[in-house]
Amino acid sequence: MAGSKNHDYHILDPDIMPLMGALTALLMTSGLVLFMHDMPAGKIVFPLGIAGVLATMYLWWGKVVKEAHQGHHTPVVGLHLRYGMILFIASEVMFFVGWFWAFFDFSLFPSTISEVVAGQWPPKGVEAVLNAFDLPLLNTLILLCSGTTVTWAHHSLIHGDRDGLKKGLWATILLGLLFTSIQAYEYAAAPFPFGTNTYGSAFYMATGFHGFHVIIGTIFLIVCLKRTYNGDFTPKQHFGFEAAAWYWHFVDVVWLFLFVAIYVWGNWGHAVH
Repeated sequence: MAGSKNHDYHILDPDIMPLMGALTALLMTSGLVLFMHDMPAGKIVFPLGIAGVLATMYLWWGKVVKEAHQGHHTPVVGLHLRYGMILFIASEVMFFVGWFWAFFDFSLFPSTISEVVAGQWPPKGVEAVLNAFDLPLLNTLILLCSGTTVTWAHHSLIHGDRDGLKKGLWATILLGLLFTSIQAYEYAAAPFPFGTNTYGSAFYMATGFHGFHVIIGTIFLIVCLKRTYNGDFTPKQHFGFEAAAWYWHFVDVVWLFLFVAIYVWGNWGHAVH
């Protein structure tokens, strides 16, 4: 009786995963620094760090899924998992706030940056910009549709419709892959490069990090699809899918702000490519 559980919390056993995650993250970031300084060791250390981080994520989240199957994710534990996801998304919001801040600072106060900008925005050297109402508008519609399909999948899951859940996830994943493909084509056809001026740097960093988040979200949904075929989710317990849906909606909302602020407002009145 002394060792019986009389609470709804999940007390974790000692595990090596946090230490492994810290060490592999250190290896990855150190390798990236070496790689950016063109040091030969970077070509070895950086890929090893990425592989270590991916392995840690696979093993650690695999244990979380196993704990859910074992019944450790009580309503109290599930509530705190949701708090954790909310805080994570809040940190991601602040991450993108930094890029928006940089873009607005560059565009609203161009004369204070450098002589290269010469008091205009987009700066000299950018002869043409991307047409906001061409591929960017198409990608906006694609992401809005994907937000609808992931909501369809969530609604189907809550009501026990496994077929609708699978179809909604498949549709969302395919739309995410289509968005990424169009963005890659847009980058290849862009009339300005990365890093030559503040406009190119701010544009590619903001939209590029968003594209990276779309890729992460697509992988997240692919994992949810695999778990759906395994029969993991139930109408009452499906936090893994819920977290993926939250993340995908966050990606959708960020893109709407990017489209309005960078593609429409930031390019207004300039020659388009």
